[in-house]
Amino acid sequence: MTAHLTFNAPNCLKDKIILVTGAGDGIGKAAALTYAELGAEVILLGRTVAKLEKTYDEIVALDGKQPGIIPLDMKGATPKNYQDMGQMILDQYGRLDGLLHNASILGHLSPFTQITPEEFQDVMQVNVTAQFSMTQGLYRALQAAPKASIVFTTSGVGRAGRAFWGTYSISKFATEGMMQVLADEVKNSSIRVNCINPGATRTSMRGKAYPAEDPMKLKTPEDIMSTYVYLMADISQDINGKSLDCQPK
Repeated sequence: MTAHLTFNAPNCLKDKIILVTGAGDGIGKAAALTYAELGAEVILLGRTVAKLEKTYDEIVALDGKQPGIIPLDMKGATPKNYQDMGQMILDQYGRLDGLLHNASILGHLSPFTQITPEEFQDVMQVNVTAQFSMTQGLYRALQAAPKASIVFTTSGVGRAGRAFWGTYSISKFATEGMMQVLADEVKNSSIRVNCINPGATRTSMRGKAYPAEDPMKLKTPEDIMSTYVYLMADISQDINGKSLDCQPK
């Protein structure tokens, strides 16, 4: 599903509690800053404390609401960690209005027969298993919100397999499937679940995948934020089970 969106109305996220994974840099950081600018209270989750603190400082400098910080390595986190996180959010905030599953790892681009079991497990752990466990752990907090939005991050290679993109591509097919299953289950509830495909964007992951590409020809994370805002704002409350492109062709 393509999305031609320019939605970023002032205060459209006022008083919403939104958790963003991978909030230390790239698209996650841009989303956290944008959500805060539009009135949300953001919870920043990521592996590197120094990067999260920098995002925190930038939000405070914008006069945004003081964000929360959750340092977590999704590669090693357990279901119990996510259950405890969900209880903490309920105790501290009373609900969770939005969950942006942004954090992913690429792995190495290689022939299918050369993917190692260790790398396959690492990519699936971060890109699929951790997001599954986190969604379960935060589910009660999402149920407590009047209109909650869960947004998974997909990719073009999660819709059509591509040679040498093996593990990452497989993980994104799984992400699309997880979104569709959950969306169908919650279709008569206050929760909606969708995927977002950022497209070619100027990030470190993109640079790793395409080292010869000129990054200055790509859109920045800030350039694609309209779709990220749209899926978190109440205007999209009837959108469920869709996979939206930030950069439709």
